[in-house]
Amino acid sequence: MLILAYLLGSIPSGVWVGKLFFHKDIRQFGSGNIGTTNTYRVLGPIAGTLVMILDIAKGSIATMLPVFFHSYTISPLVFGIAAILGHTFSIFDHFKGGKAVATSAGMLLAYRPELFLIAAGIWISLIFITSMVSLASMIAFSIITIIAFAMQEHLLAILALVLTIFIFYRHKTNIKRILAGNENLVPFGLYYWWRNRNQQK
Repeated sequence: MLILAYLLGSIPSGVWVGKLFFHKDIRQFGSGNIGTTNTYRVLGPIAGTLVMILDIAKGSIATMLPVFFHSYTISPLVFGIAAILGHTFSIFDHFKGGKAVATSAGMLLAYRPELFLIAAGIWISLIFITSMVSLASMIAFSIITIIAFAMQEHLLAILALVLTIFIFYRHKTNIKRILAGNENLVPFGLYYWWRNRNQQK
C-alpha cells in the first residue's frame, strides 16, 4: 500500500494534462512547476482546475488505501505522506515534482474533511485578498497547523508542522519575490486590482 500510495502521488498531473490535451510540456513554460498555479497561467483555468482536482485526488485516494484494503494497522496519514513524497519526488519525472500543496490538501480531505473545508476557505479568502497563491498556501498551512495542535490531533499536528516547513522551503523563491514586491499574481483579487489601479494613475 505504501508503494501504491507513492506511485499515485508520483503521477505528474500537470505534465500529462499539458502533453495530452495541449501538446505542451508545462515544465518548459512559466515557472517550470508542474502544479496548479503554473498550469493555470500557461494553459488556462480549465487545465489548472483539472490539475488541482487530480492532485487533490491523489492525496485523498492514497490516504484512503487502508479503508479500501481493510487494513488499519498504520495511520492513514502515513499513506498520505507517501503520496506527498511521490508528488514532490516523482519517479515519473526524474524524482522532481510539485510543491505538494494540493496533494497535502487531498490527504487532509480524506483524513479530516472539516479541516479541509476550513483550510480551503482560508486559502480561497487569502488568494482573493493577496492575489498570491504562494502566500495564501503558506499562511493556510500555518493556520491549519495551529488548529491541529489546538484540537490535540497530535500526529496530524506534527505532520502539518513538518509539511508547513517543507512548503515554506519549496516556496523560497516565491518568498524572495514577495519581499521584493514582484511575486506573480493571479489576475483577480484585491491586491491585483489595487496594484493595477495605481499603475494606471
